[in-house]
Amino acid sequence: MDKKIKIPDWIKKRVYVSENYYFVKNLLEKYEINTVCKSAVCPNIYECFSKKYVSFMILGNTCTRNCKFCGVEKGKGEKIDKKEPDKIAEIVEKLDMKYVVITSVTRDDLPDGGAGHFAKVVKKIKERSKKTIVEVLIPDFCGKKENLEILFKSEPDVISHNLDTTPSLFPEIRPSSNYDVSLSVLKEIKKNGFISKSSFMLGLGEKKEDIFKLMDDLRKAGCDYLVIGQYLSPDKNSYPVKEFIHPDFFREIEEKGKEMGFKNVFAGTFYRSSYLAEKLLSEDQVLGLTEANKKS
Repeated sequence: MDKKIKIPDWIKKRVYVSENYYFVKNLLEKYEINTVCKSAVCPNIYECFSKKYVSFMILGNTCTRNCKFCGVEKGKGEKIDKKEPDKIAEIVEKLDMKYVVITSVTRDDLPDGGAGHFAKVVKKIKERSKKTIVEVLIPDFCGKKENLEILFKSEPDVISHNLDTTPSLFPEIRPSSNYDVSLSVLKEIKKNGFISKSSFMLGLGEKKEDIFKLMDDLRKAGCDYLVIGQYLSPDKNSYPVKEFIHPDFFREIEEKGKEMGFKNVFAGTFYRSSYLAEKLLSEDQVLGLTEANKKS
């Protein structure tokens, strides 16, 4: 973070550590399971673990890409834990999770980008916890339709793919990724009839017109749900915060997003793609997914 930028009061988040937090933390350590909560240094980890909400991160703890905003370790892809789908499904059952988010590091070293492993995790959760709604937050799988089709066959309830920043900042913030490829992924998700979702951050140096251009592109790609949060540097080596966005502007773009046709928009300082994911969908939408899961 730039030393010249003063941290405003609204950036401070109250931390509350409960017995549930330690229960979840110990359970994850016992099963040797990664979470984006811990690996990406999420500011909401104490709140979510205390509510027994976990966003699982599969396919290892090392990402093969080098996005400058991310706190996850970068490097060579790790050996895949073949027991991971069963272990995650067991944890979901133990925590009695009604809604679960599965994400991953990007694995460009794998032929299918990890899509097959995603599918195995989804299937195992649905076998053990039939009423649980499963959201997958996926990488772009290099934009290959055949990889997406592998995932589609496992029938997740919600499919998310984050753009993270505006198109003008992509080359600098996400040098190993491509804005148009990410939009094509979202289009393919919608084309195949799935509920789609995306997320991006503010405070990276984006311009206001770029934000609305990004939102318009997402709507044209058929994105149903949108989450917008404040970028906070996970460590001193990550990309610096360029601006702390005032809560009033988050409210403005939240309303703008709803006017544009998104089914729902969460925008605020501490919102992240998987934070309060179970509340982003409407009650009718959740009920519909739950009933569909009962019948399957």
